[in-house]
Amino acid sequence: MIELKTPAEIDRMHVTGRFVAEVLTEVGRLADVGVNLLDLEHHVRGMIKRRGAESCYWDYAPSFGKGPFRNVICLSVNDAVLHGLPHDYTLRDGDVLTADLAVSIDGWAADSARTVVVGTAAEEDLRIIRATEEALEAAIEAARPGNRLGDISAAIGSVAEAYGYPVNTEFGGHGIGRTMHEDLHVPNKGRPGRGLKLRPGLTLALEPWFARTTDRIVHDPDGWTIRSADGSRTAHSEHTVAITEDGPLVLTRRDAEDRAST
Repeated sequence: MIELKTPAEIDRMHVTGRFVAEVLTEVGRLADVGVNLLDLEHHVRGMIKRRGAESCYWDYAPSFGKGPFRNVICLSVNDAVLHGLPHDYTLRDGDVLTADLAVSIDGWAADSARTVVVGTAAEEDLRIIRATEEALEAAIEAARPGNRLGDISAAIGSVAEAYGYPVNTEFGGHGIGRTMHEDLHVPNKGRPGRGLKLRPGLTLALEPWFARTTDRIVHDPDGWTIRSADGSRTAHSEHTVAITEDGPLVLTRRDAEDRAST
C-alpha cells in the first residue's frame, strides 16, 4: 500500500534526513588512507546513539540478504556497490568508498548514499561518481506531480546511456516513510510516461548506481555485499525525496551540495 505523507509528516522526515546528511558528511571527512572500515562503523554508531536515532539496518533481514544485518551503515569498496558489510579492511590510496545510511527518528526514516575517492583520485573513478550524481539530480527533477514513475527511471537511464554505463534493474529506488522500504520499486532504467502517476505526499529514496562495464552482479560469501560481476569499479548516489505541490524536496541534501549549487 502506498501511503501519501502530510506536509507535517514530511517535515518530520526532513529532520531525519538532515541527520543522515550530517553523518554522511562526517564519513566522507573521515574516509582517508589508513582508516579501517570498522572504525567508521563504530564512529557512526556513536553518532546515532548520541542523536537518539535508530538504525534501519540493525537486525534487518530481507529476502535478498543473509540476515540479520548487524551493522548500522553499509560500506562498499571499489567493485562493491550495495549492502557492503563493514569488516576489517584498511582503506588504501585510490580506493572508492560508498557509504549508505538509513536511520529513523521518532518513527520517520530517511535514506541516503554517497561515493567518495580515498586519497588520489583516478579520472575514471571521478567520472562514474559524477554520472551517478547527475543521474540522481535528473531523477529528482523528474519527481514532480503529474509525472509518472517511469519518468524518474527514464531520467536515470538516459544519464547512464550518455556516459556509456550499463544499468542493472534488480536493485533501485523505493518508497520510504515510516519504514526504510515501503511500496514502490524505482528501477534505474525505464520508459517515460509509464507507471504510477506521481502525487504530492509521495516519498521516495532514489538511488542510481552504476558499474563501469557490466550490469551483472555477484554476492559475497557474507550474504550481503553486492559487487560488479566483472570486478569493475562502481558508484552509488542516493537521496530521500518528497514530492510536493511545489515540486521535489530533497530531505537528505548535504550542506556541501547546497554550497556547490549556489
